[in-house]
Amino acid sequence: MTQVVELPVWLFVLILLFAVVTFASHFLFPSVRWFFRRRMERAVARLNERLERPIEPFKLARRYDMIQRLIYDPEVSLAIAEHAKTEGVPENVAFEMARRYAREIVPSFSATAYFGFAIRLTRWLSQSLYRVRVGNFDETALSNVDKDATIVFVMNHRSNMDYVLVTWLAADRSALSYAVGEWARVWPLSRLIRAMGAYFIRRKSRNALYRKVLARYVRMATEAGVAQAVFPEGGLSLTGDLAPPKLGILKYIVDDRTESSKDVVFVPVALNYDRVFEDRVLVAAGQKGERRFPARISVVTRFIFKQIWLRLRGKYHRHGYAAASFGAPVSLNQFELENPGATVDALGALLMEKIGKEVPVLPVPLVARAMIQSGAPISRKDLENSVGEMIRHLPDAHVHVPRNDQRYGVTVGVRNLLKREFIRESDGIYEIVEEEQEVVRFYANSISHLFRDRSKND
Repeated sequence: MTQVVELPVWLFVLILLFAVVTFASHFLFPSVRWFFRRRMERAVARLNERLERPIEPFKLARRYDMIQRLIYDPEVSLAIAEHAKTEGVPENVAFEMARRYAREIVPSFSATAYFGFAIRLTRWLSQSLYRVRVGNFDETALSNVDKDATIVFVMNHRSNMDYVLVTWLAADRSALSYAVGEWARVWPLSRLIRAMGAYFIRRKSRNALYRKVLARYVRMATEAGVAQAVFPEGGLSLTGDLAPPKLGILKYIVDDRTESSKDVVFVPVALNYDRVFEDRVLVAAGQKGERRFPARISVVTRFIFKQIWLRLRGKYHRHGYAAASFGAPVSLNQFELENPGATVDALGALLMEKIGKEVPVLPVPLVARAMIQSGAPISRKDLENSVGEMIRHLPDAHVHVPRNDQRYGVTVGVRNLLKREFIRESDGIYEIVEEEQEVVRFYANSISHLFRDRSKND
């Protein structure tokens, strides 16, 4: 027992290394995790004091625990057995597939990343790129929503800036959980998005097991009261107009409710921009009839450096206005009471109608619509008259007129379109550049439904 044992130096170092790792994993790491978790809990407690809707424990649960809870859910277990039977594979193989789906979907929310970094970044980015305006916003109605209800913001999808803008504008209410597509699974963007509480979805997956895992996660989050943000259109608008609702996520939120289920309150949010950065890409995809966006990182990088260079030279100007309007909340319990037997299709149609009524009317869409309607070169005076007539026909819409001056509003719209060479001017006469006709129509379409709705009512 007391004899000296000689060991090679490399073996001694290896044993020592294993001893250090074992000590750390059993004693040090748990203590460190406990220390940081205690700090996080205290920080969240302080945050919850100022948030209108506190961050739910479900959102703060460890990601590993949520994955385990999801894959051992009874409905998921049944789906695993069914998948194994249908595909002719062992159940353990189907189980590992479900685990992989769960790991792909479940986020790892960080209150520090969300409120310490993301909110500051989204505020700075929104205000750097646009003059941000808030249209209709019924503070009283939103504050009176049942505190036990789950809030779901339902929005039109104009741009990827939608995530940025609404995250900032809703920062005083709660931390939002978004469903994001496969474009956001690229490292390192994926880690940041997970930390902000977003969950990834495969929009075109036909795999029944995957859909069940996703449905159960959405349902669990809804029952736990997690505030969510959903785009009923399912993707970015390729024409600028509102698209019919796609009911996937909405159906998961509504399905399998019981009498004891939380009420779900939908808050319609409508967004519009004087400039959508993806406009040409979206229009080209729409003309091809396919949702493939060949945007390259080099294009994004070039755009960022161009904006920085303009700012350094003192020639930077923001890209017009961005606006958001918040409509009256829609209680799911109340909807079901007033519409017995109504389907999720009816709910989706109602929500899209309410979103449509809230769409802000901005200078560029107004001028674009006036020029599209003209169908020919138009003078400045006729352009101002046309825009003024449109505004008079929209007494209930949120129309943002800069400086409360319609003539200046036309100036702003014309200036933005000229800057991007969508229109040209000669001797006070304006005309659309032929190659940019569809892009101008893209902006005009963003408010076209307001005039269709009015003609129906008339």
